[in-house]
Order: sequence, then structure tokens, then C-alpha cells
Amino acid sequence: MFSNQDVVRGTLQAYVDKDRETIEQLIAEDFHFSSPLDNRIDRDTYFRLCWPNSRNMEDFEIVRMATDGDAVFVTYIGTVSGRRFRNTEAHTLRDGKIVEVEVYFGWNVPHDVAEGEHADPKTEPATT
Repeated sequence: MFSNQDVVRGTLQAYVDKDRETIEQLIAEDFHFSSPLDNRIDRDTYFRLCWPNSRNMEDFEIVRMATDGDAVFVTYIGTVSGRRFRNTEAHTLRDGKIVEVEVYFGWNVPHDVAEGEHADPKTEPATT
């Protein structure tokens, strides 16, 4: 039996490995996905819109992972086509499968704003 954290790690690794068969086994039939761009899209829509991103996914470096009951929270640095970014996700699991994911977008790595500085979101980010 896999832990909930193992299931979340498995979904991230499936993106890196481009292994749709594995991720389909880890995601429940009644799965929903939310992000700043997606409002509770269903499993079929997720695979149609999000899964194609796996073709450019190179790596996930887990920064931290925590469990609270059936929820797993993970912050990671992902690498897509050489570009690094940082996100946090909240996964809800039931019976060893992911039923809900909420993604909170982070920032680019390295950060677009100089340390100790603030960028007005209505203007271009400051660069170092």
C-alpha cells in the first residue's frame, strides 16, 4: 500500500516520465483540477488540456511536502523546457487516488524581482 505522499510523488514523476498509464491509475474517475487558469475541470478535460504539458516536463524538485488527513500539500520547483518555476499544490485523496488538486502558481526561478524589492503587478517586473 502506498502512502498519500507516494501517490502525489507518483503523479509528479509520471509527468517527468511521460507515463500516462501510471497517472491514470493514480487519479480517480471523479477527479477535479483547479488553478488560476482552471476552475474545477473534470478528469477528461484535465487530460486534454494539462497532460500535453508532460512532453516538455524535465524535472520536479520537491521543496516540502506535508500531510493533513487525506490532504497532501507539496511545494516544488519544476523545470519545463529549461525554465524553472515554483508552485504549491493541495491534493485531496480518497482510497489511494487523487480526487482533487488545487494549484497555486508561484514565481520563476530565479525570481524576476530583485531580492528585497517589490514589483508593481501593473508594470513589468524589475530585473537584476
